[in-house]
Amino acid sequence: MKAHEFMIRQVYKVKEADTVRTFIERCIQFRISGMPVVNDRNEIVAYLSDGDIMRYIGRHEDLIVDSFFQINVFVGDNEEFEERTRRLLDLNVMAIAKKKVITVPWDEDIERIATILGKKQIKKVPVERNRVLVGIISRGDVIRHSFKTLL
Repeated sequence: MKAHEFMIRQVYKVKEADTVRTFIERCIQFRISGMPVVNDRNEIVAYLSDGDIMRYIGRHEDLIVDSFFQINVFVGDNEEFEERTRRLLDLNVMAIAKKKVITVPWDEDIERIATILGKKQIKKVPVERNRVLVGIISRGDVIRHSFKTLL
């Protein structure tokens, strides 16, 4: 089975000029946890997930790096949780999105997609055709289509 035979064609996405507020509103509205970030040509330029949000709003502790010649101290968060969450809303999505996006071509085999989702430990993978976003496949999609004839 090929990706285009079972991918979800209605992909929720955000544009590279959108704010994190738009992303979070769509996540809440559509009950999803992540989505591709696309440019004006619908090409995937990044991926933003709930994990990226958690990494931003979670507390960042001080980091001390001790090398032979010097000691560097990277100061963690001084602001309160509510301040970090409020500040996050107005950031551009590209400020925290992952720029290295794992994608699959629209004619990829389901077995290869299962391998990618499992090895890379990701929940979803965008599907491209000629560098343009055409669908998305989740772990659940692979499981449903792999086992529906066996059960």
